[in-house]
Amino acid sequence: MTRGTAIDLCYLVAAITFILALKGLSSPKRARAGTFVAMAGMFLAIFVTFFQPGLHHQLWIYIAMAIGVVIGLPAARLVKMTAMPQLVAIFNGVGGGAAALVSITTFIGSNPKQEATYKVLEVLIGVFIGTVSFSGSAIAFIKLQELITGRPITYPGQQIVNALLALAAIALIVAVLVTASTTLLWILLAVSFVIGIGVVLPIGGADVPVLISLLNSLTGLAVAASGFTLGNNVLIVAGTLVGASGLLLTQMMCKSIGRSLPNILFSAFGSNITAGGGAEGGETRTVRQSTPEDVGVLLSYARKVAIIPGYGLAVAQAQHTVRELADELEAKGVEVFYAIHPVAGRMPGHMNVLLAEANVPYEQLKEMDDANPEMPTCDVALVVGANDTVNPSAKTTPGSPIFGMPIINADEAQHIVFLKRSMRPGFAGVDNDLLFDEKTVLLFGDAKDTLSKLVSAVNAS
Repeated sequence: MTRGTAIDLCYLVAAITFILALKGLSSPKRARAGTFVAMAGMFLAIFVTFFQPGLHHQLWIYIAMAIGVVIGLPAARLVKMTAMPQLVAIFNGVGGGAAALVSITTFIGSNPKQEATYKVLEVLIGVFIGTVSFSGSAIAFIKLQELITGRPITYPGQQIVNALLALAAIALIVAVLVTASTTLLWILLAVSFVIGIGVVLPIGGADVPVLISLLNSLTGLAVAASGFTLGNNVLIVAGTLVGASGLLLTQMMCKSIGRSLPNILFSAFGSNITAGGGAEGGETRTVRQSTPEDVGVLLSYARKVAIIPGYGLAVAQAQHTVRELADELEAKGVEVFYAIHPVAGRMPGHMNVLLAEANVPYEQLKEMDDANPEMPTCDVALVVGANDTVNPSAKTTPGSPIFGMPIINADEAQHIVFLKRSMRPGFAGVDNDLLFDEKTVLLFGDAKDTLSKLVSAVNAS
């Protein structure tokens, strides 16, 4: 067996592990194992690459890998769960940027005029998609980190400007194919960078998880393009898998919020802020408040409780405390499950990751489509830090920005307990009618502190 054949076989094994990893990630129960399988496959792919004939500058490669480990390992290990979406966004952007750099260096280091047109096109596609992913992910990171407002940032004629930039990018790609001009390549890089910023700025609110999924898909496509550029099969397979799975996830998330991808990208969702501090028709609406002791009694004597988590749970780092509350209720014979909305939090699967950290049993996690049929049979719906994902106006108010978005039907439970810091609206900027439901009681304060008091109250009941 030749060295090249052995390397290709190892790449094939690595590609198979990536496919198996995706299968594992489709279930919370198998997600951890799937991650380790992917890690093993990637380690194998990196290891055998060093045996590629004609590999140069190995010392610089080792130095770059060492720098990456020094930066990446602490960042991943020390990141708080509330900052996980930011980490995913910036890591995703780095992947897109790396793919763009591969394409640029390949173009500069070769003679494009002597290359086949399709090969040059592969390079240019890698530059365009990789740069858009990089700059777009950087803006997503800045928004999530709240260095700028998370609301949509718009200006008159924004969509026209974005469309003109897209046409300019296409024209530049054609021009580079014809002239092989390095100068035009740099201009394409700059235009692509601005396009990534321009596409992401007007996106905010509940669309952020969809945005992260889409950017992840773009990075995968950029990596696949760099795989074609380098003639590396494992990059082609891995990039295609990420691109395809990211696109499918994006479509699924669009369906889960009842909107199309073009609508998300071009409608500046969240720009129409309608929250008015609880006013409707000129009349002030009131809410009912309760105490942890009274809610503790209500929970203790319930037969079935649905816990509906949201980003507020992550902010309060209350995942372990909510698990403790669930354990106390189960010890009293109460059936408990978690109702997970697809866009709860700020990245795909945010709540699943959060609850998995607290070792919540996988069988208690129910996606929206499985949870909603059970809501009418629940004695209590305990909403912890969620807002837009349980807002009935998505079903009843045609003028609402979230109208048409499928929600967790918390309003169908016999009693609703809402844990909130304040009456501020969610990402969509609209009042939540569920807060004013006659079945709803509110517990104001930090979610972790409130849940701790509920644990004590349940234990004492």
